[in-house]
Amino acid sequence: MNDDAIPQEQRWLFLIHQLPSKPAYFRVKIWRRLQGIGAVAVKSTVYALPANSETQEDFEWLLKEIVEGGGEAMVCEARLIDGLSDTQARALFDAARDEDYEAIAKEVRSLSSRLDEVAAPEDTAEATTQIKRLRKRLADIAAIDFFGATGRLSAEGLIAELERRLAKDSDMTNTSAETPPQTAADLKGRVWVTRKGVHIDRIACSWLIRRFIDPDAVIRFVPGKGYEPKAGELRFDMFEGEITHEGDRCSFEVLLVRAGLADPALRAISEIVHDIDLKDRKFGHEEATGIASLIVGVCAANPDDEQRIAQGTPVLDNLYQYFKSKRA
Repeated sequence: MNDDAIPQEQRWLFLIHQLPSKPAYFRVKIWRRLQGIGAVAVKSTVYALPANSETQEDFEWLLKEIVEGGGEAMVCEARLIDGLSDTQARALFDAARDEDYEAIAKEVRSLSSRLDEVAAPEDTAEATTQIKRLRKRLADIAAIDFFGATGRLSAEGLIAELERRLAKDSDMTNTSAETPPQTAADLKGRVWVTRKGVHIDRIACSWLIRRFIDPDAVIRFVPGKGYEPKAGELRFDMFEGEITHEGDRCSFEVLLVRAGLADPALRAISEIVHDIDLKDRKFGHEEATGIASLIVGVCAANPDDEQRIAQGTPVLDNLYQYFKSKRA
C-alpha cells in the first residue's frame, strides 16, 4: 500500500448496514466478507476501514451484496473528531490483526512441536505443505494489516525458522545464505531504520544500539509498510528487516546475539523485553509487569519517537544497573 493510503489527517470509511433476520447464512456470509477485507466494528452495525481507493471499492462491492440480499447499507467517509480518536481506531485494527497473527503463530508452534516428537519423512512432507498454507495465510492477513501490527514479525519469524528447519531436514540448506556472524564493531557507523510508533522492542533496541554499539548512531523512523531501504541501512524490528524477530525471539534478543554482547545483565533485560513484546510469559521475570506499565506511560505521554526513546532510556539504564548489581 502506498504511503498516501494512510494520510497524515486520517480519513475513515464507514459501512452502516442493517441485515434481514433471515436467512441466517446471509448474516454469516456478510460477517465473513467484512473479516476478509479487514474491516473492524466500531458499533454493532458500523464497520470501519482507512479511506483509500481500494478500501472504498471493497465497501462498495459489499454494499451492493447487502442490498441485493434484502438489507440496507450506506458508505460514508469521515474524519474522527470526538468520542473515538484516530489512535484508538488504529488500535482496533492492530488488535484484530495481532489476533490473526497469533493464531498463525500457535499453529506454527504446534507444528514444530509435532516434528520434535517424530520426524518421519512423511511428517516432514506434511509439515512442508502446512507451512506453505500458513505462509499464504500470513500474506493474506498482511494485505489487510493497514497499520503494521507488531504480531506480524513474530508470526513471520516462526514461519521462517520452521522453513529453515524443514530445508535442513531435506538437505536443502544453503549455508552460504546464512547470516554471517557480526560484532558490535561491525555494526558501527550504520544508519538504523525502524517503524514509526516505537514501543518496548524498538525502544530497547534503540537504547542498546546507542549505549553498547554506536553512541553516535543515526536512527530513522519510517512507515511500517512500503518502505524501500537505502544502501547501507540496517532495518530493525521491521518485516524483512536485517535484524528482526527470528523464531520466538524478539528483535532485541536477535540484536543482542548479532552484536556478540554476552553481558548477563543485558540478557536479563532481553528476557523482560521478550515477555512484554510477545506476551508469552516465557521467562516470567517479576519486573516485567512494572516495566511494561512504565513503557506504556512513556508512549502515551510522548507521541514523538525520539521522545519515547529519550524517556525510555533512563528506565532501561536503571534496569541495567539493577541487574548488574544483582550479579555483583
